[in-house]
Amino acid sequence: MMITDEDCLPETLAFNEQFEAAAANRPARGQAPDAATLALLRRNRLGGDTPPIRLPHGQDRVVERGVKVRVFVPDHVDGVYLHIHGGGWAFGSADGQDERLWWLAEQARLAVVSVDYRLAPEHPYPAGPDDCEAAALWLVKHAAAEFGTERLLIGGESAGAHLSVVTLLRLRDRHGVIDAFRGAHLLFGPYDLSMTPSQRSFGSRPLLSNTDTIRGSYELFTPGWTEEQRRDPEVSPLFADLSGLPPARIVVGTEDPLLDDSLFLAARWQAAGASVQLGVVAGAMHGFTLFPLTITERELRRGRDFLSTA
Repeated sequence: MMITDEDCLPETLAFNEQFEAAAANRPARGQAPDAATLALLRRNRLGGDTPPIRLPHGQDRVVERGVKVRVFVPDHVDGVYLHIHGGGWAFGSADGQDERLWWLAEQARLAVVSVDYRLAPEHPYPAGPDDCEAAALWLVKHAAAEFGTERLLIGGESAGAHLSVVTLLRLRDRHGVIDAFRGAHLLFGPYDLSMTPSQRSFGSRPLLSNTDTIRGSYELFTPGWTEEQRRDPEVSPLFADLSGLPPARIVVGTEDPLLDDSLFLAARWQAAGASVQLGVVAGAMHGFTLFPLTITERELRRGRDFLSTA
């Protein structure tokens, strides 16, 4: 295990305190948000104060099975990154990170395809995974013609990291596609929806994610499921056979209730035969890459470097 950015720890902990102090002014992400709260959270994507900026570089398209994607194509393309956004399977969108995705496209020389998958609670499991699977299959079939390369990568944040692993497993198990994707970039994802020890013990501390919000997200995504049902490998990839998956970079903060998920997944990923880069960021809370911090800038560069060379 590699704990990184310990020199940034004072700044990171100070930001966490500020975030907690401002928690009373943010809409709650409860187990069943009312329509107004849900609309506000979705308008502002991941709970910011204003809607995100949409850049003219992004192109909205519809691909296989009617799935919507947002595409960024730089002047030079050495690969294609299938990006899957986070938001607890209920929030977020493909146009919620235009500035960062365009920066990544230019810096890593990647065409970026971000999936606008259907959201819970209107569209619970398996709608989101189905859309991500369809987008991945479209790339496997058409990346060479569309972007001039067959070098594919996949990744995302939080629920997007979960959906990235689920997508790789579906490609392998349902379609026999094993080596099309060369790398997986997985940021602070939930991989055991029956709840790892760190999820259960984190408590109600008002950071971006805690035990209560996680439980609420699982209920929105898999309504009425029992704990045992949520251990199904098709929804909790920590329980799946991970053989045949590509090299991965797995990142999580020490103040994230999903800490165990990344630690356990990294160990099982490596045991299954693939290489893993594990980064455990000192003091970072869930979703830390969303905020203007020194560790965020470093993480963006590290992610770019991984995707450039995977």
